Amino acid sequence: MTDHESTTAWRELLDTLGSLDRTFLEGDRAVTDDRHIADGYRMLATTLGVAFDTYLFADPSRPRWVEVNSPVRPDRRWGGDNTDAYYFMCPVDPNRRYRISGNSGDSVYFSVTAYNEPSPGAWSDRIVAIVRDDDLDIDADGNFSFDFGPTPDAAVLMTRDYQDDPQTGRPVTWRIEALDEPDPFRHGDAETATALRSSAAWLRTMFAILPLAVGVRSEDAHTLGHEISTAANEFADPYQVPDANFGWSARDACYAYGSFVLEADEALVVTHRPPPCRFWNLVVWNQFMATPGVADARSSINGHTAVPNADGTVTVVISRGMTEHPNSITTLDYARGNLAFRWFLTDEVPARPEVSLVKVSDAPSTVT
Repeated sequence: MTDHESTTAWRELLDTLGSLDRTFLEGDRAVTDDRHIADGYRMLATTLGVAFDTYLFADPSRPRWVEVNSPVRPDRRWGGDNTDAYYFMCPVDPNRRYRISGNSGDSVYFSVTAYNEPSPGAWSDRIVAIVRDDDLDIDADGNFSFDFGPTPDAAVLMTRDYQDDPQTGRPVTWRIEALDEPDPFRHGDAETATALRSSAAWLRTMFAILPLAVGVRSEDAHTLGHEISTAANEFADPYQVPDANFGWSARDACYAYGSFVLEADEALVVTHRPPPCRFWNLVVWNQFMATPGVADARSSINGHTAVPNADGTVTVVISRGMTEHPNSITTLDYARGNLAFRWFLTDEVPARPEVSLVKVSDAPSTVT
């Protein structure tokens, strides 16, 4: 029997899935502990689910929002996880008109960003448009509505909804409807094959950047030839996202990334001065850009939950357990991983956060 194109594409997808664990088992990016190996397989399952929702089951002429990041869903922790926010995605047709509406809930910042797709399944490399909450007419009850499109090059919409306290705050409710007649219903062999190949391409791109590197501690670093190591336990300089980007970064955000390597009796003391901004947070990631154990650990802190020092700076103590400091967050006993700062709608790029490595017994226990 001759295989259909979708049969061939399905087997190609299975081959892709069967090979992607090499990215975290072999080579320079191999992880070094069993927890990260287990996280790697969970990330494979997570990204496959997102890929299917985005490519296999999506229909831009019959749009629907797909939840892609959530503080409460363990199967939606990926791609720059964030315990303070809800993200939804919706593939769209650049030639169609849409109406987006909803209610702002208790959001402190929300937006819809349109991204391009350079080829089927390829990650975006350009922000096409953005609509923020302060661009909208929001009534006294929090309701809003606006029209979007046609928008050349727009392939996918991504919503962002940041909450001071996602455990108690009401998330934004989102609706989307196409204002044009839908395409004839057809999920045949060719369409399915294209969707499966797009899903495989999306997965390959994800694992081209994962797992994230973790720097080496200063006492282990060397400067021989081209092997100058990125240092652990510090942050890189913050930067503002440009229109040209990779993936689904937020144009109105600044980011700073770092990594940690901690012994059981060590802590990082991180101090920064938040600039005036709508929202900021600091999150702990494993090497797959996911925050583990959200229900059992405080692994992030934001401008609402943080207790500032008297001079307006904020000090955060990061360790493998919890400490007495009011801004203590934990790696949930991960010895290695990554750290991410983000600041939304600030007029200036923040100064680089200061980091010191100390014994847990010497870490501050109060704000200054």
